[in-house]
Order: sequence, then structure tokens, then C-alpha cells
Amino acid sequence: MKQSSSFKIASKLQDYKLLIKFNLSFMVVFSAVISYLLAPRVTMYDWKAIFLLFLGGMLVTGSANAINQVEEKDTDAVMKRTANRPVAAGRMSVQEAVAFAVISGLGGVLILWHFNFLTAALAAFSLFLYAFVYTPLKKISAIAVLVGAIPGAMPCLIGWAAGNDDISAGGWILFALQFFWQFPHFWAIAWIAHKDYSRAGFKLLPSDEGQTKYSAIQAIIYSLLLLPVGVLPYFFEMSGMISLVIVLLANLLMVWQSVRLYREMTIQAARRVMFSSYIYLPIVLLALLVDKIH
Repeated sequence: MKQSSSFKIASKLQDYKLLIKFNLSFMVVFSAVISYLLAPRVTMYDWKAIFLLFLGGMLVTGSANAINQVEEKDTDAVMKRTANRPVAAGRMSVQEAVAFAVISGLGGVLILWHFNFLTAALAAFSLFLYAFVYTPLKKISAIAVLVGAIPGAMPCLIGWAAGNDDISAGGWILFALQFFWQFPHFWAIAWIAHKDYSRAGFKLLPSDEGQTKYSAIQAIIYSLLLLPVGVLPYFFEMSGMISLVIVLLANLLMVWQSVRLYREMTIQAARRVMFSSYIYLPIVLLALLVDKIH
């Protein structure tokens, strides 16, 4: 009996982990925390503040992802990569997922209000834009990726506002880095999962024809845009020369992998872009933090 109860609890926890897309949410909140620590007013680590920012960020992001899964439960069910999500698979009711989304969303925004109203307002706006604009737009037009990149980069502004009480140049620079990074990152995923996405009616690659040279060129263009943005932290005296070199090298890696996708036009090349993008963000953000100019 005890073993059965333990199994049910573990299964339910696993379902909630899938509901909030834990790995994605963690990456999102990681960028918010690093942006908070990069803010000029943050001169020492306040672990209570870091914990509250992390908790509030996870709740808001988890809420947005839960709403996303409620809205897309039917399309999730027909795609291999998403069919096991709890709402799509029928293991969690829509009512339970919505209740969780409302409670976690409100709770997260209130926790972030601990820092200031601006931080809470940015988080609420990001949640709304992701859940109620980006999500339904995915079936209408590929412009959804552009719209989705805004809430995708908002954690940088949220973290910066939490640490600096405003949105100054540094916050916008971090926002721009994460904003442009998302395009090659997401298009690589869409390239790999193109059949699944097409079956579900999603329009996520730049070209209507899907995996084309045009889509690959777009990945190159947005990777190239990372280069000028990558030098701004140095010129705005956010961080030093060491991080400048690291960021530029990371940016060149993204450009090179996107060029390889254009030349090879294969799933394997798209995977290289995807994996490069996964390591890009933590390397760049940590480099800026370690080399921060106080």
C-alpha cells in the first residue's frame, strides 16, 4: 500500500515537472537570476533575494507553460515529442492544469512584487504574451516565433529590474542577446521536428516550404546579429575583455553552425545548431557575470 502511494506521488510529481516544462523553465529563470546579479546595484550575493527570484520566476514560467499545454492538448496528442505531456495524455484534467496555472501565476507575480512593481509587471506581461498571444499564433503564421522571442527574452529584463529597480541599457543589452539567440535555437528545433509540427498544423519555420535554404539563411542572419550585440557589454562597461573574447567566440560558433546548416541542409546539421545554442547561453551569461565590472 505504501509503495503504491509513493508511486502515485512520484508519478504526479513527474507530471507536474512535465507540465511546467522544468528544463525549459530552469533555463529561463537561470537567465533572470544572472541578469539580476549583473545589475550594477547588486554588489553582493543576497541568497534570500536569489531564492525569491528563482521561485517567483519558476512559478510564472510554469504557469505560462501549463496554459500552453491546456491550449495545445489536442495538437500535443498527435506529436511524438509531446504526446506524453500530462494533459495531452489524459493523466491530468484541464481543470487541474488551469487551477495550477492560476495559483502559480498569481503566486509568482506576488513573490516578484517583493522586489518592485516593475519586476512583477514585466513578469505578468511576459506570461500573458506567451500564453495568450504566442501560443495561438503558432498555427496562424511563422511570425509567432518573433512574438514568442519577446517573452523568451523578458527574463533578462525581469532580473535586471529586480536588481536595479529600472530598465537601463544593461537590461536591454541582455534582452537583445537572448532575443536574437532564440531564432537559430528555435528554428533548429523546428527543423528537427518539422514533420511533427506540420502534422499538428504549426507554422514555425521562416519558409512556408519548411526545411529550405531560406530558413537556413534566416538562422545565419540572426546568428550574425549576435555579433554586434555581443560587444555591447564591454563598451557599456558591464564586463571586461575576457568575457568579450568568450562571447565573440561563442557568437562565431553559432554563426558557423548556422552556415553548416545552410551548406548541408540535414537534420544532423540542425542538431548541431540546437546543441550549440544550448551551451551558448549559459557560457555567455556566466562569462559576463564572472567578468562583471563592479
